[in-house]
Amino acid sequence: MIPLAAIERARDVIAGRALRTPLVRLETDGDAELYLKLECLQPIGSFKLRGALNAMAHADLSGGVVTASAGNMAQGVAWGAREAGVPCTVIVPDTAPQTKLDAIARLGARAISVPFAQWWQAMDDHAFPGVDALFVHPFDDDDVIAGNGTIGLELLEDLPDVDAVLLPFGGGGLAAGVASALRQTRPETKLYAAEVDTGAPLAASLAAGRPRPVEYTPSFVDGISGPSVGERMFELARELLDGSRVATIDETASAVRLLAQRARVVAEGAGAAAVAAAHGLSGKVVAIVSGGNIDPQTLARILQGGVP
Repeated sequence: MIPLAAIERARDVIAGRALRTPLVRLETDGDAELYLKLECLQPIGSFKLRGALNAMAHADLSGGVVTASAGNMAQGVAWGAREAGVPCTVIVPDTAPQTKLDAIARLGARAISVPFAQWWQAMDDHAFPGVDALFVHPFDDDDVIAGNGTIGLELLEDLPDVDAVLLPFGGGGLAAGVASALRQTRPETKLYAAEVDTGAPLAASLAAGRPRPVEYTPSFVDGISGPSVGERMFELARELLDGSRVATIDETASAVRLLAQRARVVAEGAGAAAVAAAHGLSGKVVAIVSGGNIDPQTLARILQGGVP
């Protein structure tokens, strides 16, 4: 796991640049005391700012930066590049929502749209052909993971006796970071990945005992869900997590509505997945609302009772 000292150093690095987000209680009808860690309130609307800023603080940025992202890490890296005054290129899948593409452009980054398989390959390669710049990986990077782990430090300060934490799981960098922090400070806390049934490779891989590809269907939950989990991230998840809880796409849409109606929180699908996956748990439970970058049209359809 990522050493606690590295996570504590990351907290110093990002202090005053990334927001220390609030932890708020959500009134629900279940048995759990459900709390929300509102990473959707970060300046870019996502927790990804933490890892991006920490990773870029430890690197030579003189040649510019490049990342592969559906939108949230793209904004984190673009934000850091704008701070540093260097160019930023983002490789995005052709399924990326317009809201996130518009945000990338506002931050001054150049986006290159490619088919989903080619985008996924860029993450496997830690590079993209024709772009000679520092590659900031969206999740498989120790400094990125340490930056994400700062969420765990804040969470324990606000709720020291937390019983369980639900962590949206896409690439695995959020789960690995927060779990690294909690395993070294409160090991009795249960830690679960939150996935969606349109593509839940971690749940399938944990059941098989090895990384296993799954069928993937693009959906409004674009910040997590995919066809596979990498070998290293699988090993970290198997070491650090107590399992993966998979929500349906309908349950995730319902969670988006619940957050808007009861907490006045705008969450994207990935951010609501942790709330959807909390069903059936008891005690003091924290759901990481990882992001709020949802297309207005998608949000409107969900609020009207539909599932995009």
